[in-house]
Amino acid sequence: MNHPGRRTHWEARPLSFKTKIFFLNRRGSKMNWYQEEEKLIFSKLNTDKEKGLTLDLVEERQKECGFNELPEQETKSFWEKLIAQFRDVLILILIGASIISFFVGEGVDAMIIIAIVIINAFLGIYQEGKAEEAVAALRKMASPEAKVIRNGNFIRIPSRELVPGDLVDLETGDIVPADLRLVESVNLKIDEASFTGESVPAEKDASRIFSAEVPLGDRENMAFSSTIVAYGHGQGIVTDIGQNTEIGKIAQTIQAYEEEDTPLQKKLSKLGKSIGFIVLGICALVLVVGLLRGKKPLDMFMTSVALAVAAVPEGLPAIVTIVLSLGMGHMAKRHAIVKKLLAVETLGTTTYICSDKTGTLTQNQMTVVKVYVDGEEADITGRGYEPEGNILIKDKIVDSEKLSSLYTLMSCAALSNDSKLVYDDGIYSIFGDPTEGALITFAGKKGLTKKELNESYPRMAEIPFDSTRKMMTTFHEKFLKDRIVSFTKGAPDIILKRCKYYLINGQKLEMTTEVYQKVMDVNSKYAQSALRVLGFAFKDYDCIPENPTSDTEEQDMIFLGLVGMIDPPREEAKEAIRLCKHAGITPIMITGDYLETAIAIGQDLGMVRESNEAIMGHELNSYSDVEMQELVKQKRVFARVSPEHKVRIVDALKANGEIVAMTGDGVNDAPAIKKADIGISMGITGTDVAKNTADVILTDDNFASIVSAVEEGRIIYSNIKKFVKFLLSCNIGEILIVLIAIMANLEVPFLPIQLLWLNLVTDSFPALALGVEPGAEDIMEEPPRDANESILDKHTAIAIILQAIAIAATALGSYLYGLRHYDSNLSGARTVALVTLILAELFRSYSIRSEHFTLAEIGPFTNRSLNFGVGLSFLLTMVIIYVPFLNIYFKTVPLGIKEWLIIAPLSFVPLIVGEIYKKIRYRKQR
Repeated sequence: MNHPGRRTHWEARPLSFKTKIFFLNRRGSKMNWYQEEEKLIFSKLNTDKEKGLTLDLVEERQKECGFNELPEQETKSFWEKLIAQFRDVLILILIGASIISFFVGEGVDAMIIIAIVIINAFLGIYQEGKAEEAVAALRKMASPEAKVIRNGNFIRIPSRELVPGDLVDLETGDIVPADLRLVESVNLKIDEASFTGESVPAEKDASRIFSAEVPLGDRENMAFSSTIVAYGHGQGIVTDIGQNTEIGKIAQTIQAYEEEDTPLQKKLSKLGKSIGFIVLGICALVLVVGLLRGKKPLDMFMTSVALAVAAVPEGLPAIVTIVLSLGMGHMAKRHAIVKKLLAVETLGTTTYICSDKTGTLTQNQMTVVKVYVDGEEADITGRGYEPEGNILIKDKIVDSEKLSSLYTLMSCAALSNDSKLVYDDGIYSIFGDPTEGALITFAGKKGLTKKELNESYPRMAEIPFDSTRKMMTTFHEKFLKDRIVSFTKGAPDIILKRCKYYLINGQKLEMTTEVYQKVMDVNSKYAQSALRVLGFAFKDYDCIPENPTSDTEEQDMIFLGLVGMIDPPREEAKEAIRLCKHAGITPIMITGDYLETAIAIGQDLGMVRESNEAIMGHELNSYSDVEMQELVKQKRVFARVSPEHKVRIVDALKANGEIVAMTGDGVNDAPAIKKADIGISMGITGTDVAKNTADVILTDDNFASIVSAVEEGRIIYSNIKKFVKFLLSCNIGEILIVLIAIMANLEVPFLPIQLLWLNLVTDSFPALALGVEPGAEDIMEEPPRDANESILDKHTAIAIILQAIAIAATALGSYLYGLRHYDSNLSGARTVALVTLILAELFRSYSIRSEHFTLAEIGPFTNRSLNFGVGLSFLLTMVIIYVPFLNIYFKTVPLGIKEWLIIAPLSFVPLIVGEIYKKIRYRKQR
């Protein structure tokens, strides 16, 4: 029975646009639009080829699909960040100790501890700066406006209002507003360098249809959101918007990755937990022993609190934060801005540096390096777009007059050219196609500027470049007297086939089989060296041809020569890679560029020797995750890779236990930068996405700066070990002092406030100074340390125990002297013991400066910061001893000459013990 107004279960319902696309997309997988015929695409997206979408359809799809923008990622609030600072075990123990101190009447102690905890928390928040901004940067990359056809009208709209099915017009300079399937392309080239890693703009062909899956960089009939139209014009139909675009998928990938703890975080967390359990265990033991001995519960409770204060290195969290902050400052001076505080130290553990090629290892500036003219091969010096350099044959500078055809070739290169060389604020850059930019620079090296050439030989007509014939021809007057000249550039094999003559030493000769083959051999040699090769030819006329066409004018030409260009490697990158290998760090190239180009650059830089050390990205699809772990041990160059491949490579290395740094500058690098232990972005050429995803930004875009940052990271870790050793040996010494005193049925030698003063004030300044100790000269000659290595290795632990015993013996000796000297006056005895302990710490800090070398070998006073820190700590100690009103708070008494004569020699004992241990332990290394 049917009810009015209610549909039966079998009635057909109109499918929504999203549902239709779902079924068309082969059970929900992403549709490969590049494999579809144009007619079918218009049908699937219900778009009219001439009129575009109707306004009703636009409104309907906007409701279903939303806006063409990336969803914002929720960021942590200030309070969430603040709470995160209190999750450290040591911090929690300190908070607990302060609460207990407050309730038993030790308000000053409680306030001091809480103040330190709060200062440390705010230091952490301040130094780490802003939260993750990668997705926000991705949102900004969308073009503000798009040119579309709707209801038969050509209109401009905000790009966020685009919907699937919209017809979008593209012109030179436009930012592609969404993912498009091209339906029209005229000489269209799109710069996808930040997306695929290719140095040269990708040629687009709307007529291409692919039968199989192809990588992003090879999809000639697609245009991707946020790439830039470098040349020509075209039209495309919107296939994906917002987070469904390729750039949107990258944004989602970045959001999906969880933050991982750095090696230092893991080690400090492990150390904190160990100290925490030891502290709680010892406090419980002392409390039980005291109660069994008949001590008062409150007295034993306060003793336990004193022991907890003695055992916990209160200054450690703050000192680690400050030293890392200082390290950030040092790295900034060496052109590396570190955004994440704990990333400073992680750099020092790096075992693999995975680097993008374009703009990181190379200059991202196409440069002519070879020329073949007048039957001679010549090298062109100079790098980048600066028009400075020489022409060399067999390493000797050649006068251009000896290559008489060179002027004609350079003129052809600059005149058959639609790009511009721009000089602004001391920097040369290119507006247009980088390949054409290289040609303008090439001509400029002999003083031929495009502006002057155009003024002297005006362009009268042209046959534009297209991807079918792969040539471009321009017509000029005045180059030859009373003649019109056409200059043609293009693919060498095609140019050569259309040449009936060749120019050599200013003479026009008929093309022969031998000359043809010689040119093809040179072309092949250049191509095998991963050079992009262009051929040049010219032809002269009585007058400008009417309606010039390729079939008539690009025939029977005169061959001029060949030019080979490449995006050259950075010179400083070669030395940096050599230093990396010397330091036990393996550099890997991961690029979206072609295999031959990647191998050539890799060999030039010294990253690879043989071609079998390289692999193509599509080959990785056949490897399982376990197989990938073995593969990354053998390969040093990965070419034509997608963002997903880059992440798999980083994951495989991390699964092998490596500490991975990933460098890059493009959108395509962002997911791998995020996934790596250390993400590094270029500061000048880097996209906002890469910079905001990275932990480290190189302000000079210099790969060599990474090596400097690694060195700084190693120095910082070495110094962290030094002051951890310094602080823990003192804390263990304090525990031994309190324990032995209790066992000997003596009053506790120190009050909680005295221990706090020692741990937070007098120990902190020398510890900070140790944190800025200059690195050892051979620090970059050592292999990277094991990321799982404990801060307290075997030898460090032995040294700490020896020092702790020496400290305990020294302080207890002076305490026993004080008890006799002051006739059991606790304040006097405690003052003597406290000053002895403080001075022992100050003197001992000089020995801690080097793990291997004695004080005599490194020079006792060469660390000026330590001299200042020790002096300041000593002055502050004198303040609490000799300022009367502070005697009340710290329960101290002024000391006389007799007391100092006992304190001074005892204070040197721990220093002497440390120096003797080093002499014995490392005598073989000397």
